[in-house]
Amino acid sequence: MPIDTFLLALTTFFATIGPADLLVVYAALTQKNTPAERRAMALRGTIIAGVILAFFAVFGEVLLKLFGITLPALRIAGGILLLLISIDMVFARHSGGTGTTPEEETEAQGRQDISVFPLATPLLAGPGAISAVILLTTGAGGFSLEWFVVVLALLAILALCYAAMRVAIPIQRLLGITGLAVVSRVVGVLLAALSVQFLIDGIKASGLVGALLDAATR
Repeated sequence: MPIDTFLLALTTFFATIGPADLLVVYAALTQKNTPAERRAMALRGTIIAGVILAFFAVFGEVLLKLFGITLPALRIAGGILLLLISIDMVFARHSGGTGTTPEEETEAQGRQDISVFPLATPLLAGPGAISAVILLTTGAGGFSLEWFVVVLALLAILALCYAAMRVAIPIQRLLGITGLAVVSRVVGVLLAALSVQFLIDGIKASGLVGALLDAATR
């Protein structure tokens, strides 16, 4: 197994899906539900999110070709999006890239079953996670060993999210808001470095730098 690919995907998915943010929101939205209801919603939400992300993992390359998007362009766009998410994580700013907006949280407060919205999407399968899935699986090549490694990392993070939701309220009491914020900031720094690497790789692969140097020397 390509360990470097697995660790890259694992870190990226951990940051974009955001188990720490998920834990806080899930605990707040389900504090009045019974343990059985929380368990059922966590399972349904994780499965639905897995199906959504698996769709983009399988058909991401097809969608790129359909819309005429090149892999270097995807790397640059994905790098920018992930960089913005990492900045929000480091400075503890709330964004819709890895979680819900305040309006979505308000709407969710009145729902008895949050497994589809906002749990499956956008908390688990949000814009950042979808972008990361397309970026990593397309870069790995369709159904190659690296592709399966990326999918394995995605399943591992979804399993972690499910486990975290099962014990969301005790963990929130144990770590507190400050503890969860520290975890989020550390992961945000790692995601910032990964997103810049995506940008560098995309710019190199696009040939933009070479074209600009040729134009400057003429």
